[in-house]
Amino acid sequence: MNRVVRFLRCNTPDRWLLLEALALLCWARILIRVVPFRWIAPHLGHPMAESPGDVGDAELRLALRIAWAVQAVARHVPLGFVCLPQAIAAKWMLRRRRLPSTLYFGLQRKDELKLTAHAWLRVGDTILTGRAESLNHTVVAMYAEDGYLPGTRGHEGNRSD
Repeated sequence: MNRVVRFLRCNTPDRWLLLEALALLCWARILIRVVPFRWIAPHLGHPMAESPGDVGDAELRLALRIAWAVQAVARHVPLGFVCLPQAIAAKWMLRRRRLPSTLYFGLQRKDELKLTAHAWLRVGDTILTGRAESLNHTVVAMYAEDGYLPGTRGHEGNRSD
């Protein structure tokens, strides 16, 4: 009952954001379970590209509110919304608002025979979902809107070389 009361005490925009996060987390989880990833991947953005590293203050505040909503729902709804559905749901919410982001996939070797996978989402220089675990993983794939291919002109910022 405490969660419901907290939800009802939220202002209306936050309630809508939480409901959107819940719907997209459920949709992402269903897709991950039912659909082959090769069918999901084209809807995540341009492969092996990164979004720009700078965003405005207003855009960053909005991105942080989206991250809050996704993480709050994942934490309080017992449906097992782990890193990948969180990153995908947040990415879709950002895309709907035309904010560029990059979804990263990483691997970490635990021992000789065990690998762990992780997904996280970045807007500007800020990691929105999966930040703590991302530090120990090596990036193996990334998907971005309005992105630059690593190593191409423009990816390095406004350098004049």
